[in-house]
Amino acid sequence: MFGRKKKRASALRAVYDDQLLVSIDDAKDRWDHAKQTQEAIADADNEMTANTALARQTYLFLYREARRRHVRSKRIAPNVFQD
Repeated sequence: MFGRKKKRASALRAVYDDQLLVSIDDAKDRWDHAKQTQEAIADADNEMTANTALARQTYLFLYREARRRHVRSKRIAPNVFQD
């Protein structure tokens, strides 16, 4: 009766933490693909540069959110900010 809310909240938090980790993995893949595409094309235009920057910022936003929520994963490298 008194401990139910904590159990449900922790289970719900775990579900959303897993979704956050999946989103981080997807964002990292999109960022890596955008970087590779930009490097492969000799004449990268402003739109391609903007898309790469957007993918990077999306990934960093999700990464900061995971750090704020103290989500741990073996898949996320801690040296993201050392570009």
